[in-house]
Amino acid sequence: MCHCDDCQRRTGSVFSIAAFFPREAVTVQGGSKTFTRASLSGSAIDFHFCPDCGSTVWWEPARMPHLVGIGVGAFADAAFPAPEQSVWTRDKHRWLTLPDHMVCYDVMRPAPPPAS
Repeated sequence: MCHCDDCQRRTGSVFSIAAFFPREAVTVQGGSKTFTRASLSGSAIDFHFCPDCGSTVWWEPARMPHLVGIGVGAFADAAFPAPEQSVWTRDKHRWLTLPDHMVCYDVMRPAPPPAS
């Protein structure tokens, strides 16, 4: 779950939620439009949008090249697991209450090492 201003603007919501998967576990079908921007941590992110409806479907963060992020809303599954962590929590809307057990980072969490 990301609360940065850029994710708020991109989603039109107060946060963005993604599930990250190893790059080799993701298969892309169909076309997409791509938009690249710098993240607040300074690394580029390639966002891939559906060319028909404009929804953000997946993204590729340069700082984690071994992972692909997929917008949880793209799964359209109310039983999808809840997020485990919150980043850029310092930018969270003050009226939003996060679960007590959620791991929160005021900025971006450190990039995980590539799988060996």
